[in-house]
Order: sequence, then structure tokens, then C-alpha cells
Amino acid sequence: MSRQRSWLITGVLAMALVGSVLVVLGTGAVHVPVHDVARVVARRFRLIEGADVTVLDDQIVWQLRAPRVIGSMAVGALLAMCGAVLQTLTGNDLADPYLLGISSGASVGAVFILIIGISSTLGQSVLMTLASFGGAVGALTMVLAMATGKSGELPASRTILAGVAVGQLCGAAVSMMIMVCGESNAARSALSWTLGSFTGVRWGSTITLAVATVPALIAGMALCHTLDAFAFGDVSAMSLGVPVNTVRWMIMVGTALLTALSVAFVGPIGFVGLTVPHIVRFWTGPRHARLLPVSALVGALLMVWSDTAARCLRPDTEIPVGAITAAVGAPVLVVLLRRQASRS
Repeated sequence: MSRQRSWLITGVLAMALVGSVLVVLGTGAVHVPVHDVARVVARRFRLIEGADVTVLDDQIVWQLRAPRVIGSMAVGALLAMCGAVLQTLTGNDLADPYLLGISSGASVGAVFILIIGISSTLGQSVLMTLASFGGAVGALTMVLAMATGKSGELPASRTILAGVAVGQLCGAAVSMMIMVCGESNAARSALSWTLGSFTGVRWGSTITLAVATVPALIAGMALCHTLDAFAFGDVSAMSLGVPVNTVRWMIMVGTALLTALSVAFVGPIGFVGLTVPHIVRFWTGPRHARLLPVSALVGALLMVWSDTAARCLRPDTEIPVGAITAAVGAPVLVVLLRRQASRS
């Protein structure tokens, strides 16, 4: 793909994302026109002094919806980039950000707090975030301990198998905790959390997610030539002077921590990291200098609209975001794969 076409796709997606944000900030139980949304945003960024904005519009758009929308953008971008990197690093087309048992480990921590009902001055939501992040890091530690050889080598195949094993173990633990609680409110809350939701996202968590997304994209772009070398296999990467073991360790841990951060705040949301990179490769090709930024934009778009659908399709309750992303992403991926198969 030419550089001009790459820039065109990136520009179109960026404009689509900006337009989508303005639309979804006004979408919900209380509709706010786009021009009023623009006034609220302009006033908050001090672009327009003395803008005619009502207190209600400001609270709905900026205090309630903006953290959720920006948080969904950050999570979508993070998961899509991590999926693209892991698919290259492992040579496995089925790799996604939850490959290393991260989501299952985080679920153990969060569900434990919900089931036990621990309370403190920090609040249950903060405790759940800390516990889920701790569970995710614990699962990562187990995977790396199982997969690492005596020489410090971290083979992709063994890492994947260790991740599957740890994920199954943690998933069994979550199921047992929920079953022990039966039909209690804690069990229902735990089950809801494992399906992913942006309901509890506020400005504090949004800022944390946004701050993590920017350096993640910068780091990915800085490593794009190294990732291109991994696309041809470990032997080819070593022949090009890439320290395969060191780079794999660094990127595996980095993507796992970013995934853990995402899961800690919004729960596990599947299919974004698996589907988006495959879709984007049809447009950009395999080169990571084009793949990563476009994946980030598509992931952000998918997550923003999926969360909007999750909170608007049923007025009385929210649909799990993971169900929306799977329902949207799977058919698109099937169509693209069939088109590719018909041409081969």
C-alpha cells in the first residue's frame, strides 16, 4: 500500500472518530444535540469563552458521558494494538491480548472482592481495580515462570500453552466462587463484571487509561521495524540483528501489563484484539508502521460504538460490551476471510 493511501485511511478514520465522539456524547436516555455537545467541549477546553451551555448539558456530556467515551477509545486502541503485536510476536493468528491468561487472572481478583464483600475507606470499586490488576499480574507471573527455560529463553509456543493452562485454572476458580454464592447479588455482580462494562468509568480511570495509551502507541511505532523482522520468524529476526529473547520478554510483559490495566478498570472485553488487526491488515498490509496506528483508530471506533449500543439498545439495562464487540466483529471478519479465500 502506498504512503499516500495509508495517510488517507488514517485521516479518514481520525475524522470518523472525532465525529463519532461528538455524536455519542449526545446519545443516550437524554438526547443532547451535536451543536450543544460541541459547545460543552469547547467551553471545557476554553476554546470559546462565555459559551451558552446549560448546567444539565454540561453534567450529562462532560461529567457522565465523556469519561466513558474517552475510556472506551483508550481501551479499544490498547486492545487492538496489543492484539496486533502479539499475533506477530507469537506467529499465531488466534493470539489476542488475553492470550496469557490475563483476563482470567484479573477476574479472580475482582470476583474475590465482590464475593467476599470486603469494604474499606478506599471503596469497593478501588479495591476491585487493585485486586483485578494484582490477579492479572499474578497470572502473568505464573505463565512466565512456566514458559521460561533454564537459559531464560521464552518460546512463543510454550508461552501460549502456559497461558491457556493458567487461563483455564483461573476460569475454574472464578466459576467455583460464583457457584458457591448461588443466586446472590454478589454472584450476579461478579458474572456481570466478567462480561465487561464501562459503567463505572470516571475521569480518574479514564485519565489513567489515556495516559497509558499514548506511550504504548509511541513504543509500538518505535519498535515497528523490529516487529516487521519477527513477522518472518525468529531465525530471520536473529539474522537481522534482533535480540529475539530480550525483545520477546520486553514486549510480552509490556502488552500483558497494558491488558491488565484495561481489564482492571472495565473487565475483560473480548474479540477486539483478535478481530481488529486481521481486518486492518486487509487495508494496510503487514507493515507495523501502518498497521499499529490504523488498528488503534479502528479499535477505538469499534469500542466507542459498541459501548454506545450496549447502553442504548435496552433502556432498562445494559448489554455486555463483549457481546456487542463479538456480534459486530465476527461477521465482518468472516466476510473478509471469505473474500480472501475466493481470490486465492
